[in-house]
Parts: sequence; C-alpha cells; structure tokens
Amino acid sequence: MKLPLEGGCLCGAVRYRISAEPLQADYCHCRMCQRSTGAPVVPWLTMASAGFAWTRGEPAVYRSSPEAERLFCGACGTQMVFRVIAEPDLLDVTLASLDDPEAVRPSHHIWTASRIAWFDTRDDLPRHPEHGPDVSG
Repeated sequence: MKLPLEGGCLCGAVRYRISAEPLQADYCHCRMCQRSTGAPVVPWLTMASAGFAWTRGEPAVYRSSPEAERLFCGACGTQMVFRVIAEPDLLDVTLASLDDPEAVRPSHHIWTASRIAWFDTRDDLPRHPEHGPDVSG
C-alpha cells in the first residue's frame, strides 16, 4: 500500500486524504452498519485520526448512538467515516469510499453475531461475534 490514500463520496462534493498507515481493517456485520448502508456487511479501516484530513467539502454528521457518529456526504449520502466519541484519536473509514478500495484488505470479521444468514463471505479470516482486536492501545 502506498500512502497517501484518497477517497470521497459518490457525487464528489466531499473528499479526504489518509496519510497514516491503517491500524487494522475488518468486515463489520453489526446491525447499525447494515442499516446505515443498506448492505449486509461494511468493510472498514481503522486509523489514527491525526492521519486523516478532509480535502474538499465538509461532511454531514449523524449521531447514530450515544457513543458514536457517522460522517457522510449531505448531498449524495455516501457514508465515509465512523467515530467513537470516547476515542477521539481513532476513526474508521469505509474501504469502498477509497479511490482504490483494493489498497487495503480486511483481516477479520467483527460483530458476526449480527450476520445476516443468507450472506456469507467464503473466506478463512478470523470471525469475532462482537468487536475484534483492540487497537486503542
């Protein structure tokens, strides 16, 4: 993977740049991610927030739970970032919003207790019924 990584929303109104190595990447099967995207699973990368910058436009913010926010384009709706309020030094970026989504490959599945039964990714990656490995230090 070559840094920086860049990405943005479907309509191009909001763009970002990643200048720090991701700490991890995973497939999330939780109901919140499923409902916020309309997809059975969402691939994310986790990174230090200091290595992330918005380069065009400003995202809209939705407080999806008392603990977290989702940042998305207010024009086209593309979700790009998830952040836990109590962990300001970390954030998650949707892999599919990267210009080159193949640049980062998920290493495990999280929240598989919420996996939709008709959807399966036939891979050998580790699966965690709830959250995965701790990267907060």
